[in-house]
Amino acid sequence: MSLAVTLTAAAVLAATVPAVPAAARPAADGNGGHRCPQLSAGLPWYGANRERLQSVIDTYGTCSGPRSGPGRGDRPVAVFDWDNTVTKNDITDLAVAWALKHDKILRPESWSDTSPWLTEEAVRTLTEACGTEVPAGEPLPTSTDTDCTDEIFSIRSEAALTNGHDAFAGDWNSRRTLPQYAWVPQLFAGHTEAEVTAYARKSRAEALAAPVGATQRVGSHTLHAYARYYPQIVDLIRTLRKAGFEVWVDSAGATPVTVAWTGGVGVDREHTIAIRNVLDRRGRITYVQKGCGGEPDSAGGAVMPYIEGKRCRLNEEAFGVTGPDAWRKQPPEKRPVIGAGDSDTDVTIVGDATGAHLVVNRNKPELMCRAYDNADGAWVVNPMFIDPLPRKDDGYPCSTTGYTRPDGTLGPVLREDGSVIPDQADLVHGR
Repeated sequence: MSLAVTLTAAAVLAATVPAVPAAARPAADGNGGHRCPQLSAGLPWYGANRERLQSVIDTYGTCSGPRSGPGRGDRPVAVFDWDNTVTKNDITDLAVAWALKHDKILRPESWSDTSPWLTEEAVRTLTEACGTEVPAGEPLPTSTDTDCTDEIFSIRSEAALTNGHDAFAGDWNSRRTLPQYAWVPQLFAGHTEAEVTAYARKSRAEALAAPVGATQRVGSHTLHAYARYYPQIVDLIRTLRKAGFEVWVDSAGATPVTVAWTGGVGVDREHTIAIRNVLDRRGRITYVQKGCGGEPDSAGGAVMPYIEGKRCRLNEEAFGVTGPDAWRKQPPEKRPVIGAGDSDTDVTIVGDATGAHLVVNRNKPELMCRAYDNADGAWVVNPMFIDPLPRKDDGYPCSTTGYTRPDGTLGPVLREDGSVIPDQADLVHGR
């Protein structure tokens, strides 16, 4: 697809966004400006995305005067995924890598305690690779034990052992949890949350200091060594907060890791949603994770902030919706105005937004199918702000395999009316 065709298609996508009614726009101040704070004109966005987001801020922000509509009470809500939405690169991987390099993983009594879905082969392999010489509850020497480090990191990153065999098996709801994501907080069992946050802050300092593009070795694996806050997203969050929005982070990472980063954009722990483990009487992390929407706490994490699980936790914590209703799409007044994400894990909270669905394009099928279908005219697609991906030449298989069902099988992506979204070309990309 030529650049001209790409830009034309993107213009068509933008043109489908309904204009903000004149009565809803904020009145000009005495100097001809706007009452609402403005996004920085010095930070580049794709196409007219900055202007489109600004119109939502101007319309829904408390800065525009008395209002009614979506939000928490009189405060409109915005929600952001974290990894690769607010920051470039995955902060959980960075924290796990730092912990492995500094011998901060404590040996479990049995690796089977860490997840109900670990296969017998995975338990046996981890036991053999990491050994039993270290007493349970004491640090494993992962900084020097490459075999142990390799198996742990392979399970985290690939859901597989280094021999290629699946590390997890059994039944789980694939729109509420993902075993290898839920497994990460289990690796920190036995520590306090404060200890894990301290480790994450050290990994954060190293990642922000590393040059863009830097990599590191974790055992035999190669992993990114750097991370950056996206300046445009930092500016967006700060502008939203100044405009009276209540800003939330909704991440599939571990709470004590995520909070080490969210303060950098002014989001406190109370507004940070992530996997939360139950603490023991000494305040130490256990293998049991918090439930949601009437689902109980569970060993291994049967529900977590993952696809529909992100909606459940946001509904509970931001809007006070409890019980099974927390799993359901709420009326507009109990939904975010802006939802931002980069992955299929974010598709529900992004799709629930009433004013703008902001998508950072990382070529994730369900999210991009819904974004390019643009059913309500409110989808805003932007390439990654650092090292954006090139055009996905084969597009997205929306009509066949773009959707992950609860049982893990793939099927077509459906609109709310049940119709099938046709396959979509990749229109908004870096090069």
